[in-house]
Amino acid sequence: MDIHRCRFVPYPTSAINAVAFSHSSFPKKKTLSKHVQVRLAIGRANGDIEIWNPLHGVWHQETVIPGGKDRSIDSLVWVTEADEETSDGNTILGKSRLFSIGYTTAITEWDLEKSKPKKHASGQHGAIWSLGAQPPVLGKNDAMLPGARKLVAGTVDGNLLIYSTEDDDLCFVKSLAKTPLKNTKIVSIAFQTRNVVVVGCNNSTIGVYDMRNGALLRKMNLGSGIPGGPKDIIVWSLKCLPRGDIVSGDSTGQVCIWDGKTYTQAQRIQGHKQDVLCLVVSADGSQIFSGGMDRRTALYEPKPGQAGRWSKVYHRRYHSHDVKTMAAFEGTGLSVVVSGGQDTCPVVIPLRSAGKEFHRTLSHLPQQTNLQSAPKARFVLSWWGNELRIWHLLHAARKLLDGETSGEDIRKNRKLLARILVQGESSITDAAISEDGRLLVASTATDIKVFQLDRDADFGADQLHIKKVDVVTANRGATAVGISPDQRWICWVEEGTKVMIAHVTASDSKVGTLCTISAPQKLRRLKRNVLKSLLLGGLGSYDRKITQLAFSPDSKVLSVADLAGYIDTWLLRDADEPKNGTNGSAGDEASDASLADSSSGSSEDEDDDNASERWRPNRAGVHLPKLEAAPVVLTFCPGLPQETGDHTLLVITATKDVLLFNPIRGALSDWSRKNPSRKLPEQFRGTRDVVKGVVWQGPRAWVYGVSFLYMLDFCQDLPELPAADSQKKGMKRKRNDFGSGAGGKINKENPLAPQVIRAATGPDGAEWVDMEMVDADDQKSVGASSAFEEEDDDTDGGELQRLRHDQAPSSGDDESKGSEKPNCWHTYQYRPILGIVPLASEKTMSKRKRAAAAAAGEIPPLEVALVERPAWELDMPPRLFGDGEWER
Repeated sequence: MDIHRCRFVPYPTSAINAVAFSHSSFPKKKTLSKHVQVRLAIGRANGDIEIWNPLHGVWHQETVIPGGKDRSIDSLVWVTEADEETSDGNTILGKSRLFSIGYTTAITEWDLEKSKPKKHASGQHGAIWSLGAQPPVLGKNDAMLPGARKLVAGTVDGNLLIYSTEDDDLCFVKSLAKTPLKNTKIVSIAFQTRNVVVVGCNNSTIGVYDMRNGALLRKMNLGSGIPGGPKDIIVWSLKCLPRGDIVSGDSTGQVCIWDGKTYTQAQRIQGHKQDVLCLVVSADGSQIFSGGMDRRTALYEPKPGQAGRWSKVYHRRYHSHDVKTMAAFEGTGLSVVVSGGQDTCPVVIPLRSAGKEFHRTLSHLPQQTNLQSAPKARFVLSWWGNELRIWHLLHAARKLLDGETSGEDIRKNRKLLARILVQGESSITDAAISEDGRLLVASTATDIKVFQLDRDADFGADQLHIKKVDVVTANRGATAVGISPDQRWICWVEEGTKVMIAHVTASDSKVGTLCTISAPQKLRRLKRNVLKSLLLGGLGSYDRKITQLAFSPDSKVLSVADLAGYIDTWLLRDADEPKNGTNGSAGDEASDASLADSSSGSSEDEDDDNASERWRPNRAGVHLPKLEAAPVVLTFCPGLPQETGDHTLLVITATKDVLLFNPIRGALSDWSRKNPSRKLPEQFRGTRDVVKGVVWQGPRAWVYGVSFLYMLDFCQDLPELPAADSQKKGMKRKRNDFGSGAGGKINKENPLAPQVIRAATGPDGAEWVDMEMVDADDQKSVGASSAFEEEDDDTDGGELQRLRHDQAPSSGDDESKGSEKPNCWHTYQYRPILGIVPLASEKTMSKRKRAAAAAAGEIPPLEVALVERPAWELDMPPRLFGDGEWER
């Protein structure tokens, strides 16, 4: 494989301003129901909101809700309602709703399924600087009881506001109180009890208010600022311990403990050398974490034998810049603190096992890569915000590797052909470009844009003439888009769950080739047996959100997959096939009642010019199992031997299950029956990062993540497990080995190893520099801990077991036996990887030659562009605190 190693594609990731878990903790529950949907929301300075699924330590970024012009997410709050028992004995999980502020006068509720705002609410007040959610009503054993929860907001002009979330609504209720002093800003909020709210201000004061009547119960003063600094102290963060004591972090770098009964200061701890920006406390009140401008994350614990007294245990530098926000979660299999700041990378820190496990730094890059290519034209398409860029890679990578071009030519091997700005205030959600580089589709939350790209002969081969193509979208936008390989179809996903497809017609005219797009057709998804108790509560139908979309190489099969693990496929009916015809495959006996809707949702289904070519659901898809985790890769295999009219679909899940399906027959392929996921290489199963994408080279799949590149050859079986491992077959599945959900365990010999050490440089060792230790992701000790070492017979659920054993593998000798070709390969040389896209070589083989080469077992050449976006190349403000300190 020839690789263009590129960094010219910009992707300006923004700072993390807010993090919040959908549930605070489940410390008293021995087991956590699999139906409880715990999610982490991360808000960024550019208005993006990321939704992460912890997955017991896998940390899968499920969704990115893009921001827009002049938008920012500065605080996030989840409101989870109480569970409801139904008359038939089922439990409807309490709804989880996400709210945000952005230093404006409005509070926004977000629709996770549709990836756009659901409601806005505002009042006659100043910009909101802080936001908090009223605690729920608790019964026996801390069980949540029904009761409306209010939002409390603090403004830049000193107002304390109440917003109601009752009856699934969001509205301004009243102004609860106003600080008496001018130029007072409420910058932090915490709840001592359900009816007592504590607010921190920028004038060295902390106020305690009664929510029922707005009365000021007590005003606490921190005194004057440090000598030579500002006169007033800013109370950046507030938290309350379970027994009622109050914890504050301020601009002097101090963490203060306040008695919850007398509202007097009990203790001051100088935990930081700069402002303390964020705090979290454990569910049992035995640990306090703080983060600040000095990049430190500090841990505090009670002093043994001294009631009410705390001491600083240690501090670390997990971040390379300010630590702006923190959130904690405790439950079975997961006990972590997640922090974020200016360096754009979320950091997962062990909470219950603090000091005993490594931290883990998550990627600052998106899970769904913002990168596509037009291989035949050697174009690379990238996008961020509302801008698209099209690059042209001039020379083949082989010429560069062979030294046929000079160093100067290497830098000039790329050319920026076009920059397209999509009008509107919403950012681009997804984009796609055709294989020949002549059709471009981009979507936002409110619109879909289609462009026709033509090489302009009058201005040279590297000049693009861009024409906009009209498309009927009803101004609903899309969350995902795709173009078929034959460029006759474009597909998009509306509102997260509705699959739409439209026919593209190219016609010659005096001004050149013109593209027209027909009215879209809504494709019907198969019904799934999803409990109504799940759809009515929790995150609702968020799990049915479609995140993966793929066309087959011959453009006759379309497949999508959602977060719940369901796969839907549609088949293109030939022109001479009757509309009620079948394909003769398994599952055709399924009735139309198996479809989600009886109508396609568009009146033009029977009347448009392409009525002879319609897409119909593949009813054999009901035999495809529900995957145990969300799929992160969905792609058809173009280079595998297959029967006429047959297709092979590769699916890789967030937990690194690799499965090959025959979607038309609704069955597993022979390769997947012979090679369960437990046989995958240890380096692949033990890698902590989630797979991002796949590039095909004949039967070889180049699988990549943010820190790795693997090759799997699907024409060869995986090596058999050692005898010791095969004896474990049938044993009960283990929980993951990620410990509390962060990194692996630290050596017993050095349980509190420093995260920063100092090293002498120069001939005399006179100059000392800080050397930050790598986190758990960089250790590559894949044998030490792996979340995917499941010890049952094939790491799959009951449906996959049925598919494996109900259909025996085909007989015959394996042609790959005795072959010297490797069946797998890996490297960690490239990181962090934004994406890898294929390019067509200058000498491209014809279809006949490719087929002959595949029949002979030859591997076709492959050229790709690999784009890296290291975090140290991001533009960040200068640090306010130096690097010359030895951290212990």
